[in-house]
Amino acid sequence: MTHSSLRPEIRSAVEAAQDKQAVDITVLKLVGAFADYFLLASGSSQPQIKAISEAIEERLRRDGLRLTHREGKPGAEWVLLDYGDFVVHIFSERARQYYDLERLWRTAERVDFPPPARPPEQRAQSESDATQP
Repeated sequence: MTHSSLRPEIRSAVEAAQDKQAVDITVLKLVGAFADYFLLASGSSQPQIKAISEAIEERLRRDGLRLTHREGKPGAEWVLLDYGDFVVHIFSERARQYYDLERLWRTAERVDFPPPARPPEQRAQSESDATQP
């Protein structure tokens, strides 16, 4: 399984998550499970987790996909978006470590996505901060 071999709706969900600066984006291809794929992503705060989930929902709605079920209360550290044959999990870093779906589904094929690129001005600021005493 490669980035380009993923189904278009999963690639759209990944792109929406990347647009909201999600980190540690991984797609697991499941065998013999209730869903064919899990998309896992992390956000650094509750507002970011909410923004990631809303962006994915909006993008997939525009693509004509219907959300089957949603889990996670406002302010939660974990949101689940169920699209039937694939499920999106958006976690805080702490919740992701706790649930450790990658370990539970360790035999699944996986595709990891690189962290989002930072704009040049943020990279310059980070490099400047690193040289400060």
